[in-house]
Amino acid sequence: MALSEIYGEASAQTGNYARYGVEFVRGSGVHLYDAEGNEYLDFLCGLGVTSLGHCHPAIVEAIERQSRELIHTSNLFWTPPAEQLARALTDRSFASNAFFCNSGAEANEAAIKLARAYAHGNGSNAREIVVLERAFHGRTMGALSATPQEDKQAPFTPLVHGFKTVPNDDAAAMTAAVTPHTCAVLIEPVQGEGGVFAIPDDVLIAAREACDAVGALLIFDEVQCGLGRSGSLFAYEQTPVVPDVMTLAKALGGGLPIGAMLAAEHCAGALQPGYHGSTFGGNPVACAAACVAFDLLADAELQSEANELGKYLAERLSAHGSVQGRGLMLGVELDQEIDAKQVVSDLLNEHRVIANATGPSTLRFLPPLIATTEDADVALTALAQAIPS
Repeated sequence: MALSEIYGEASAQTGNYARYGVEFVRGSGVHLYDAEGNEYLDFLCGLGVTSLGHCHPAIVEAIERQSRELIHTSNLFWTPPAEQLARALTDRSFASNAFFCNSGAEANEAAIKLARAYAHGNGSNAREIVVLERAFHGRTMGALSATPQEDKQAPFTPLVHGFKTVPNDDAAAMTAAVTPHTCAVLIEPVQGEGGVFAIPDDVLIAAREACDAVGALLIFDEVQCGLGRSGSLFAYEQTPVVPDVMTLAKALGGGLPIGAMLAAEHCAGALQPGYHGSTFGGNPVACAAACVAFDLLADAELQSEANELGKYLAERLSAHGSVQGRGLMLGVELDQEIDAKQVVSDLLNEHRVIANATGPSTLRFLPPLIATTEDADVALTALAQAIPS
């Protein structure tokens, strides 16, 4: 039966994804393989998830081992993998406590609730959260309400109230936006869906100072830019500020679904028993995989090599347009006459290289952190051939 007959209009799945006509059945390292055995270079990493490559042997072994011991129990009880992961994350960051869930959107939902609970616990009526233009924080209702992109929000109004949007490059606007009504400022240090844009240091400093002045929390969404993706273990380590709360997901599970919200000691206790929860949050198998993945991602040599590869790739991508981003989180703004989605399609179908478009003329590359210059050269050669001359 033809692929189009299986997965086209006759598919039993909802039609909310604009899928390509490729069926992947296997992955190994930096490559994916379709049902016909064709090899593809994955320079998108499942949207930043498989940073250590597909089916990393140590992660596979951890999954197999844990699945034979304990797959699930409720959060009414403790399990060793969740505690081990929480301690690893907090030992390597500013945080004192971790909350586990299943995705980046869920981690941001938890952060939003934490911020409002923190204000409530301090006897404040502050409920407003300041976000940046072009931000993307997820598709659940709270996270979507924090995502000021009309095309994503319009079908789902009315949204959750209490979000204020400011430009992503205006420190004065940030200072003015934070008032005694503000309970938090929510920022991606490097915006992903927003074209891979690193927020200027002066905006981050303004946000930190304004939050401190009114007792609000500074939240960093590092779902995509964290965990080595932007050249350091956490993206905030390359900025002049430290947040109060940080959200993680994507690469954390090595391919399994897991999200985390990390909170500093002064605010972590705001989520009291009954305030928030997740049935599958802290799942033993996902946490066992994440413990191994995080240990590998925290390796300084891996981060250094990935950062160097990012510089190599960025320098050569600049031949095709303006390059933005950090580390191995890169966006290329092509000539306005070039259709980025068509380039992505040609890369996939003609050259078997996987990337994606975050705008009409913007390409995004999220290579595995284990990729080599030889892998980068394959992608660059394909890109040169896919871009119309």
